[in-house]
Amino acid sequence: MLGDGVAAPRRLNWNRADSEKRPAAAASSVSTMLKRITHTFIHVLDQDEALDFYVGKLGLAVHTDADLGFMRWLTVSPPEQPDLELGLMLPGPPAYDDATAEQIRELVAKGGAGGGVIFQTDDCRGTYEKLRAAGVEFTQEPTERFYGTDCALRDPFGNPIRFTEPPDGPVVVPSAEELRSEGP
Repeated sequence: MLGDGVAAPRRLNWNRADSEKRPAAAASSVSTMLKRITHTFIHVLDQDEALDFYVGKLGLAVHTDADLGFMRWLTVSPPEQPDLELGLMLPGPPAYDDATAEQIRELVAKGGAGGGVIFQTDDCRGTYEKLRAAGVEFTQEPTERFYGTDCALRDPFGNPIRFTEPPDGPVVVPSAEELRSEGP
């Protein structure tokens, strides 16, 4: 069976001689090896400015701020989720050479670095109003969607951020045709 509950196609040209030449692999699965996500990161162009935004405006908490000599390891966490750290990473060594770091900085500035964060909130409209009052600029006002109420903004470096308030009941995913008719 595949993970989606669909029966996997059977191998038609099974060769017993091939199977006898290889020792059986130990049974394992990703679920027993990988326990949970503890860190993720986005690229920022100034870590102090990132702290001001993510901690000072969004209300995240500093988890780790360590000078490693060759880089600053800076992570923040939602106050109610301290076991998930969002790294605020400068593009550069040791992860990237100078040319690659410059390309990443250019992509970050355009909002095209590939990162982004979606936060869950109990009150999307209230969060939107509170953050607007704190000077946060939004790219999309709260909008009702099938998965809840959702709004969007960018951090000072161009990284996309969304806040989503889940619906009261179960999420019912519309058909592709219904989604197309709703528009963006």
